[in-house]
Amino acid sequence: MKRAAGAGGLAAAVALALLVAGAAMAGAALAGPPEAAARRERLEALGESLFFDADLSRNRTQSCATCHDPARGFVDPRTGGAGGAVSVGDDGTSLGVRNAPTVAYAASSPTFGRRADGAFVGGQFLDGRADTLQAQAGQPILNPVEMAMPDKASVVARLKEKPAYVEAFRALFGPGVFGTTAGAYDALSQALAAYERSAAVSPFDSKYDRFLRGEAKLTDQEELGRVLFFSNQFTNCHLCHKLTPSGGAGETFSDYRFHNIGVPANAGLKAPVDHGLLQRPGITGRRHDGQFRVPTLRNVAVTGPYMHNGVFKDLRTVILFYNKFNSSAPERQVNPETGREWGRPEVPGTLSLKELETGPALDDRRIDALVAFLKTLTDRRYEPLLAP
Repeated sequence: MKRAAGAGGLAAAVALALLVAGAAMAGAALAGPPEAAARRERLEALGESLFFDADLSRNRTQSCATCHDPARGFVDPRTGGAGGAVSVGDDGTSLGVRNAPTVAYAASSPTFGRRADGAFVGGQFLDGRADTLQAQAGQPILNPVEMAMPDKASVVARLKEKPAYVEAFRALFGPGVFGTTAGAYDALSQALAAYERSAAVSPFDSKYDRFLRGEAKLTDQEELGRVLFFSNQFTNCHLCHKLTPSGGAGETFSDYRFHNIGVPANAGLKAPVDHGLLQRPGITGRRHDGQFRVPTLRNVAVTGPYMHNGVFKDLRTVILFYNKFNSSAPERQVNPETGREWGRPEVPGTLSLKELETGPALDDRRIDALVAFLKTLTDRRYEPLLAP
């Protein structure tokens, strides 16, 4: 999961400082324009070091990687928070109220905004409250139930404790980067966002990607699932979980709009009603109550539990939950994880029924095929994590 609080992160920072210092001494020409490959690579390396650095939390126990473990699909594999539904904070006791979303492919979400049809789209966090990836990157460090640093000045002071960081920041952002707290913190956010945009975080190398390139063959079951997923007749998946018209290269399996799909409350959280998008400053209107941004389906098979509150543990359960809107069969109205009827929507009255009720009921064969296809969206490095 995360590297040791001091050793691993500091060693990476030292190595990075040597790289940056060497590049700086080689001449200003190497730096080139802001988006030059050489500078971008060094910025990504700095961001990676910061991502693993637990010294950026109040008690020096938690890094970004604690809740977004790169070895586990960039989600939180710990089970201390309501059985893994939410994350435990730096103090060891505070709990979040939402399931930690994957960082992988987060860079593909567009800047938060409103489309011509009035629908909100994009941004970061499940409620879209950060407009961009950079705006998101610095927030967990200051969140009192996450990394819990008291203010930006305290974070910058932690950075300045390590000569390696000071050297790296000055080489990348200029000698005056620590002149103001706001400027230094903005540089930190830029570096974290650069790492989160990198190919290391979003490699597009799943079996599905290899299939598109002619490097892999889908099984009959996976192919059936693929056809069903993209079908305009047999499922409603594509209505929200497709970005490109063809579902081809670069597909992230989200259109990044916001919906209320009727997810029941997670009784294990004992949390207040989560109003999602409606809680974002500036958003008004009852119709946005309980809406959350459509997540990517990449690595979905290895990043459970599911939904904004982690209420479902199994991927098949999620598909059955969607299918209940299109099936009158009594067994389809039962949550297999509880043996009881599906819970009532946490926020009723604003469900996206047009999308949810489009499509026929699915039998077990087709449900299993969809699960099989979704497993093909797993990055190559996480394929060993897939359940048989």
